[in-house]
Amino acid sequence: QVQLVESGGGLVQTGGSLRLSCAASGRTFSNYAMGWFRQAPGKEREFVAAISRRGGSTYYADSVKGRFTISRDSAKNTVYLQMNGLKPEDTAVYYCAARSGPPALGHEYDYWGQGTQVTVSS
Repeated sequence: QVQLVESGGGLVQTGGSLRLSCAASGRTFSNYAMGWFRQAPGKEREFVAAISRRGGSTYYADSVKGRFTISRDSAKNTVYLQMNGLKPEDTAVYYCAARSGPPALGHEYDYWGQGTQVTVSS
């Protein structure tokens, strides 16, 4: 069992930056690949970024590549999503997820957080 809690969401202007955090507890954090997903009103939940167990491999959706950076700190049992150059289209609830095995771009994750709202104005 893994518990995930997101934080760091909020309201920012177009072009601004935001750093999301996902704190994990329970089973060994390093055993899991981690991912970030988002869901806007009326839209399907979509993949944003993922990172392997040791952080050696990262993956990004085309829509965020070059603007977002996923990272993890095993000592803190935390995964981060640094978001730069934010656009209104980034407005969504952002969820972190944990998965046994390699990172996945789909929804094949075992554990999910409750989400944190990100709103980008203008």
